Amino acid sequence: MTATAYIYDALRTPRSKGKVGGTLNEVKPVALAAGLLNHLQSRHDLDTARVDDVILGCVAPVGEQGSCIAKAAVQFAGWDWSVAGVQLDRFCASGLEAVNMAAAKVVAGWEDLIVAGGVESMSRVPMGSNGGPMFSDPEFVLQEMSVPQGIGADLIATLDSYTREDVDAYAVESQHRATRARDSGWFDRSVCPVEDENGMLILERDDFIKPNTDMAVLGSLQASFEQIGAMGFDAMALSRYPQVSKIHHVHTPGNSSGIVDGASAVLVGSEEAGRDLGLEPRGRVVATAVLATDPVIMLTGPAPAARKCLTRAGLDRNDIDLWEINEAFASVPLRYMRELDIDHEITNVNGGAIAMGHPLGATGGCLVSTVLDELERRALNRAMISLCVGGGMGISTIIERC
Repeated sequence: MTATAYIYDALRTPRSKGKVGGTLNEVKPVALAAGLLNHLQSRHDLDTARVDDVILGCVAPVGEQGSCIAKAAVQFAGWDWSVAGVQLDRFCASGLEAVNMAAAKVVAGWEDLIVAGGVESMSRVPMGSNGGPMFSDPEFVLQEMSVPQGIGADLIATLDSYTREDVDAYAVESQHRATRARDSGWFDRSVCPVEDENGMLILERDDFIKPNTDMAVLGSLQASFEQIGAMGFDAMALSRYPQVSKIHHVHTPGNSSGIVDGASAVLVGSEEAGRDLGLEPRGRVVATAVLATDPVIMLTGPAPAARKCLTRAGLDRNDIDLWEINEAFASVPLRYMRELDIDHEITNVNGGAIAMGHPLGATGGCLVSTVLDELERRALNRAMISLCVGGGMGISTIIERC
């Protein structure tokens, strides 16, 4: 009999502007992650000695996020010395990869109880701080035509004929959905307040959302990638896609994911571990998938990953009640819905990263909490979670409500 990886809880911090002046800028990344571990422990009166490992995604594991931030967070939270920790980096998919890895270990019978998620303090450790060949090595960039992700997003929009109005309209809807969900309390089960060392409240709910966003506001913003595209990156991308004569630059800060600070933690375990600790399962991991597509356009992996995940699970798209796709850029969910032939009414129903921000290594775990809460609220069964990933990769996970 195949073992099951149960989701016993899924928590996240509120998200806030990931720059100096953001509400969470004063919080060290180790404290951000440790705070969530403490909430998880207190919520379930958890015997931390029963936790085998803590797996945290982190895309910039240097400086304050270096030296295995996961194990550091375990110690900083005062958890049992026996609890291990590991940091991983699969770019924007890191948090979901952590959940998938935890589920695989539980299903294999190698471990019984794991905390998986991620942490990213983009205000204290800026994106790109870790360097690396893919975006920093001129030889690699030229040989592999490694263009910035925003160029790929604009190329998708050009290929699919999404206009500036299309991507802005999507962004407005994301803001409105996220505002409604936050203000209606639909995030409250999973969002844990961030406090300082004296127990004083720093942030209780997402404050990056911009409720008054409309088409006029977004229409006033300048395209983000036109200037850098003219420096040679457009020409690089077009050499791979000669059917396109010109890239139309439609993405702006208003229809792209926001730079934010945040952390996530998903408690994944076996049936036996849950029974021993008196934990009630909220969901289970049904299937996972990862793959790679063209690394030049880079952002087209989510739909193929979702199809692969459905095949692994023996399901089809009609078996999925809710779809959650990370809103790296507006063209990404638009392409995802078009490729899979799914409706926006069941996709990102409570908004996404355009409204709430994308804390890189933490986002995958945030999506698990958001969609699991919504499955419970609507009394629905299954959800698909997907993210686009650097290097043309895509990742997807199907979860099911218990």
